[in-house]
Amino acid sequence: MCRNIRCLHNFAPPTTDDEVRESALQFVRKVSGSTRPSRANAEAFEDAIEEIAVATRRMLDRLVTSAPPKSRELEAVKGRARHEQRMEREVRIRTGAA
Repeated sequence: MCRNIRCLHNFAPPTTDDEVRESALQFVRKVSGSTRPSRANAEAFEDAIEEIAVATRRMLDRLVTSAPPKSRELEAVKGRARHEQRMEREVRIRTGAA
């Protein structure tokens, strides 16, 4: 149902408000078990997204680290490599290859 919620802290360029809201949306979808709320629940759904986004932005703005900012491009390459390894492992398991 939901994409993975991603790390938003310590990136160059910094995390945007849209990225924070998208993560809040994914969190609310996961917790509620619904990708789209009914009309009766739409206001609660939107309120939760907004509250979580505000809390997330506040937390990100207050976190401190001595680590250098991560590169989005490099993290994406590493993520694709992990995905490829998982897929290769799945194929080996399903085909019985060692």
